[in-house]
Amino acid sequence: MAQSILIVGAGVFGLTAAWELRARGWDVEIIDPGPIPRATAASTDISKVIRMDYGSDEHYTRMAEGALAGWDAWNARWSPPLYHEAGFLVLSSGIMRPGGFERDSFDLLRTRGHDLQRIGSTYARARFAAWSSRQYPDGYFNPRGGWAESGKVVARIADEARTAGVRLTEGAAFGEVIDERGRPAGVRTADGGVLYADAVLIAAGAWTPLLLPQLENVMWTTGQPVVHFVVDDPSAWQAPRFPVWAADIAHSGWYGFPALPDGTLKIGHHGRGRRVDPDAPRTVLAEEEDQFRQFVRRHLPRLGDARIRLTRLCLYCDTFDGDFWIDEDPSRPGLFVAAGDSGHGFKFAPVLGPLIADVIERKPNAWKDRFKWRTRVRDGKEAARALNSSAHGI
Repeated sequence: MAQSILIVGAGVFGLTAAWELRARGWDVEIIDPGPIPRATAASTDISKVIRMDYGSDEHYTRMAEGALAGWDAWNARWSPPLYHEAGFLVLSSGIMRPGGFERDSFDLLRTRGHDLQRIGSTYARARFAAWSSRQYPDGYFNPRGGWAESGKVVARIADEARTAGVRLTEGAAFGEVIDERGRPAGVRTADGGVLYADAVLIAAGAWTPLLLPQLENVMWTTGQPVVHFVVDDPSAWQAPRFPVWAADIAHSGWYGFPALPDGTLKIGHHGRGRRVDPDAPRTVLAEEEDQFRQFVRRHLPRLGDARIRLTRLCLYCDTFDGDFWIDEDPSRPGLFVAAGDSGHGFKFAPVLGPLIADVIERKPNAWKDRFKWRTRVRDGKEAARALNSSAHGI
């Protein structure tokens, strides 16, 4: 008889795990308040950055290389493809030096055989003319990277999971994990229903520390502002002239995307964020919107007066150290957690399912030790995160 698992949460962690476990013969059910994709989930947006640039962090760099191979495979499987290899432009506000995110990324990727173009050349400056050489005198372009249509990716993975035999139950909110004979035996939903399984996986994204308050000391929910501007001539703001970019991101937090055919140009901030209730109204503050306007006027002046189509508060499930949290609860065998995206998890979607499944099946995996259950010892985020930009890097 097949082992069964109940997964709470139909975001990119939960869905990829479900798809992989079903392929391994498990009986799999997912519950989610829905609809899937859920509009308020972090993954449900028009785009997410796909990159392998992680400073000197070889673990994430190697993992991202594997994920990019997975995005290629998904593109070959899916029509139309949902990953767009527009490249990744990494801008530095000074000459890149060892110990900085930009130079460390450049050096590590070069040693791993990747063909990067440093942007000091006249040709590069002409190509990326939207950016001021005075503001950003150095940096590099990595052709291996780009962006994915994140909301559509979630919908496609959900379809793949359903086709494989995963049961997706929408409109079911989590109540509590139920125990029988001293171990988790399933979940009671908010309306009192009971669902039984051999194992339970909590993969609830930004809601995880709310559902499992025993984890609130090591992970929490933060809001990060995103603004969708509108440009009149989308072709002028698309690759190869305007790829996915990060502008001195470890100090400023600013990143963004090429324009979509309808003129939408998304800019986001990857910083410390602010603590929020995931069920509270999502509001980008007036001062945050003003900081976006100041940024484009100073750094992308042709966008200075562009109309804003939409503002969005993107939610992260931040761990104290910026690493994912994928492990079995040592105090409750049979209860697993896959969360803690920390604002950089989506790009790893193609490798998340096998990683989570290996943890659940207690199999070896090259990545899993980094994400094991741990105690809080220090605060520190992944290398691209701006931590000290009180005015969003302006």
